[in-house]
Amino acid sequence: MISFREMKSEDADRVAAIEAASFPVPWSRQSFWEEASNEQAYYLLAISDGEIIGYAGAWLVLDEAQVTNIAVAPAWRGRGVGRLLLTELIARVKVQGAVRMTLEVRPSNTAALALYDALGFQDCGRRPGYYQDNDEDAVIMWKMKL
Repeated sequence: MISFREMKSEDADRVAAIEAASFPVPWSRQSFWEEASNEQAYYLLAISDGEIIGYAGAWLVLDEAQVTNIAVAPAWRGRGVGRLLLTELIARVKVQGAVRMTLEVRPSNTAALALYDALGFQDCGRRPGYYQDNDEDAVIMWKMKL
C-alpha cells in the first residue's frame, strides 16, 4: 500500500537520488533540502513499506500551484504511482487555496503528457529551448479548475 506525507529536510538524500535517476539535469540534494523548508513550496512523498518511492512538488503563489517536479523511483515506474502522486498533490494544494495548476513538460515525454492530459491539464503553449540539456522546448500545460 502506498501512503503520502509531506517532505522534510531529512528526506533530501533519497529524493535527490530519485531525481538523479529521473532527469538529465537533476536538482541537487541542497535544492530539495531548501525546498523542504520553503513556506511557498509543497512537496509530497509517496511511501511504500517505509521507503520513499516518489515525490511531487509545487510552488504556491496566490491561488496558483506551479508543479516544479514529479518523479518516481525506477523500480516503481509503470505502476500508477505518478498518477497517485499528482492526484494527491492536486487535492492538497487545493486545500492550501490553489484553484488552478500549471506545469512544463518535454514534448518527448509522452508518458507524462498522457498522464497530464488524463488528469485534465491542457496544452496552452510552448517555452522554446526551455530544457538546458538538449534545448528542447517545454509544453506549458494548465489545469484551470482544481
